[in-house]
Amino acid sequence: MPAPRPGPRPAIAARREWWSSRADRSQSRNAALPASHDILGRFAGGLLCLVTGLVILREWLLPDAVLDWALIPSLLGLVALLSLQVGWGRRAFVATAIVLTVALFLREPDWSEVVLRAIHSSAFIAAFFAALATLRSAAEKAPAIRDAGTFLSKQPPGRRYAALTVGGQMFALLLNYGAIALLGSLATASARAEPDAEIRFHRTRRMLLAIQRAFCSTLPWSPLSFAVAITTALIPGTNWGGVLLPALGTSALMAVTGWSLDSIFKPRLSHPPPERRKPEGSWALMLPLAGLLAILVASTLTLQWLSGLRVIAIVLLVVPTIALVWLTLQTRSAAGLGRRLAGFAFDELPGYRGEVTLLMMAGYIGTVGAPLLQPLVAGLGLHPEALPTWLVLVGLVWLIPALGQLGMNPILGVTLLAPLIPSAEMLGVAPTAIVTAITAGWALGGISSPFTATTLLTGSFGNVSARHVGLVWNAGYMVAMLAILSLWVLVVAWLLG
Repeated sequence: MPAPRPGPRPAIAARREWWSSRADRSQSRNAALPASHDILGRFAGGLLCLVTGLVILREWLLPDAVLDWALIPSLLGLVALLSLQVGWGRRAFVATAIVLTVALFLREPDWSEVVLRAIHSSAFIAAFFAALATLRSAAEKAPAIRDAGTFLSKQPPGRRYAALTVGGQMFALLLNYGAIALLGSLATASARAEPDAEIRFHRTRRMLLAIQRAFCSTLPWSPLSFAVAITTALIPGTNWGGVLLPALGTSALMAVTGWSLDSIFKPRLSHPPPERRKPEGSWALMLPLAGLLAILVASTLTLQWLSGLRVIAIVLLVVPTIALVWLTLQTRSAAGLGRRLAGFAFDELPGYRGEVTLLMMAGYIGTVGAPLLQPLVAGLGLHPEALPTWLVLVGLVWLIPALGQLGMNPILGVTLLAPLIPSAEMLGVAPTAIVTAITAGWALGGISSPFTATTLLTGSFGNVSARHVGLVWNAGYMVAMLAILSLWVLVVAWLLG
């Protein structure tokens, strides 16, 4: 029997609190910063809102040539302001982006076209993140959402993993990484009420793994995930509707495998478990969440059918609109709504400065670095187009998690790899098969990489390191999923011809 865990170490406890409430965190952090940083943060929040609006206009109405006059200086100003407020680790990414831009200028005659494409990629990532944050902000303050999460976390052991898997996917669509923060805090609070130390330890680990795996299983198919948005933009001839069914298969395999392993290898207690009380409430608590998701999916599909635009353009407009309506219903006064919107733009958004900087620079570095990487790969005698099709597809499932072990963000890894992947015509497969392989690898990277927010959050709640979560807690799951998803992408390639 494992020894009961001691109380949370101070650093981990602080990190748990740091993630548990975004709005409170940004306010307390801004209060602790000098006035100059507070002012810079407010300007950065305003610029991020401006960039988001310009990207929405670019996707819906106006051509690049018109908007670039406003978009490029706005984005450069945003990066400059954020660079003054983030730590040296994030500044290193900005410095790397500058160095690669200079190298591209010296080596590539069409460097300006690549840089412009990289700027558009960074602007889209910033706008996509801000759009998702609007829904997260509205959901985190809704009592119905917290009640639903509490109900899930208090399910009996026989169905707790399945409940957290299904419910966790629903929460992930609304809250993104905030789903792990919210459900993780509720799960650990529920576990702390357990007086038996042995049961408390096992319950905490199993609930946190269910929540983490549920979140990662949404990455291959959710229209609100970066995995889908970026991969379908990089692989020609693909869109969300086309990859949805194979991606749902990936998600189902991840969920069923996790539940099966949890059921088969459930821990044996050294003593009989106590009798459990039925959790308070009913599944009706999930209805508001289900209704909101139904509105989100129905409006996205309807607008895509009417407009013909790609789904990420629809999401950029639909998500903030739903969040605005939800906030209006919560506040029920113009003054209250104005305060909430101002608080989101100038207090909450600046609190994401580290994440926004990292994600934008990952997209930029990947786009700029890809043309520089291609001749290096060729110089090493590596020719992906000469590899068997099955090896390329399976290699994507394995390579993306492997790069995650080296600290490479999935956005950076995928944008670097995408230009090296042979075209669908050369491989003799449908483009959807390539997207299925990439998003499967992306999801497994979220499970295993010690540098992703999913493992960092899970580790902080479980009082273990992120590496322990990825390589110890999830070791058996990763071995099973690497084998299952490798076979799955080959089946998808065969079925799609």
